[in-house]
Amino acid sequence: MTSNRLVDLPDPSPRAGSGSHAPLPERLTLLYRGPLASCDYNCPYCPFAKRRDSPETLRVDRAALERFTDWVAARAEADPGTRISVLFTPWGEGLVRSWYRRAITRLSGMAHVERVAIQTNLSGRTGWLADCDRTKAALWATYHPGEVAHERFLAKARELTAMGVRFSVGTVGLPEHLDAVRRMRADLPEEVYLWVNAAEGRSYTDAEAALWQAIDPHFHYSRLPHPARGLPCRTGDTVLSVDGEGNVRRCHFVDVPLGNLYDGSFRARLGPSACPLTSCDCHIGYVHLESLDLYEVFRGGVIERVPARWPS
Repeated sequence: MTSNRLVDLPDPSPRAGSGSHAPLPERLTLLYRGPLASCDYNCPYCPFAKRRDSPETLRVDRAALERFTDWVAARAEADPGTRISVLFTPWGEGLVRSWYRRAITRLSGMAHVERVAIQTNLSGRTGWLADCDRTKAALWATYHPGEVAHERFLAKARELTAMGVRFSVGTVGLPEHLDAVRRMRADLPEEVYLWVNAAEGRSYTDAEAALWQAIDPHFHYSRLPHPARGLPCRTGDTVLSVDGEGNVRRCHFVDVPLGNLYDGSFRARLGPSACPLTSCDCHIGYVHLESLDLYEVFRGGVIERVPARWPS
């Protein structure tokens, strides 16, 4: 994960307006992560592997997600000039829970929602996506070679392709998985982008990096942390992180609250501001750095991680 070393930087320059009545930007991306932390996979590099949530935690997570979805729905009248995109980034696997499937289906049907996506291991069924607006609903799918058979994951990917669902596939760049990932890249439909995340804490020699770069031509963005301190970033302005209680932060990696979504207290603190972290090494963070060209690379597919010109 990204370094949490904070530095003193000026407060953001707020938009016109004041307090809970300050306007939202014309386009707003929300990264939502509720209390759900259970997962059906057992990846050795993940602290949430095979974790089980209590019935009470699941109840709270469901209620929190429904409240968040209601808030987005209410923007159609309360903030009619704002177009919203949502990326669900649960610690665990969300799509095995019915309330995440319902939320994505509902959000995709809202006229003011541009895109809704979720990070998922594709272990659940996919047929429910037929009820979504598939011009808006998308998946950020992760392939874990040690947890799922090649044929099973590939079958899910082919189902999504046949349904016309927009999605990317990704993996962690572990040397023991290289052959499996090469095989998956060869067998996936050509139009499906397969991305590779650098393994946390791992250094890659140029020769090692070249192996992954041959699979993912954008691997170089993930290989090394990006300098961030003092650089302009869209987070805190047009991109926000929201937790299950509605607490708003600029991103998942800066633990400084801007206010709360539901009482509107976050609005007064929205505005362009520099990143306070020393560096950023997670795609869902550094993709929003203005010092990088990733909004152009992923134009039209930022939240589901699909490049604009793929394949090319």
